[in-house]
Amino acid sequence: MDINNNPIKSLQEFIDKADSIKKQEKMDLSSDQDLTIAIMNLVGIEEHLFFTGSKTGKNEYYDLINEVREMRKELLKKIIKDYEGEVWCISKHLLAASYRLMEVGTKQLSQNKKDEAYDLFKKAYELYSLFWGINMKIIDSSDLKKIDDKALNKHDQEKKGFAAKLGDLVRKVVDCCIE
Repeated sequence: MDINNNPIKSLQEFIDKADSIKKQEKMDLSSDQDLTIAIMNLVGIEEHLFFTGSKTGKNEYYDLINEVREMRKELLKKIIKDYEGEVWCISKHLLAASYRLMEVGTKQLSQNKKDEAYDLFKKAYELYSLFWGINMKIIDSSDLKKIDDKALNKHDQEKKGFAAKLGDLVRKVVDCCIE
């Protein structure tokens, strides 16, 4: 792979950028990771309130959606401080899709459909990693080019896909067990 054409120049560059953000106290990645899980669950609560309102015909459930939504927005602002265009909505949907894939993966696992579960967990983590890549400004959309379904550029021999590669990097940087 030609390192000069790679959106993530190197693992060390990624780690250095994350360390720099931590040192500037702009982002406590461990706490922010916990916060993203809370935000995912708030999205899930919004969904359940909608479906419960629909199934029961009780508008009280719909009325609670706005309260939960406002809380979710307030918490999301703690992580997404600066955004352009559709980044806010993209971020919300990346977290929501990641959450839902984790839920479905967990159900598949409980039915002993391990391969399906593992695939869903992998996809959930790739979406979660994209969320962090976008919000840590590691992904520059001008650097992304579609060459092959899995390649980042014509020099990419691994053809693992950008989300998977970003997931590998995020896994090394965002460690919730480090206090």
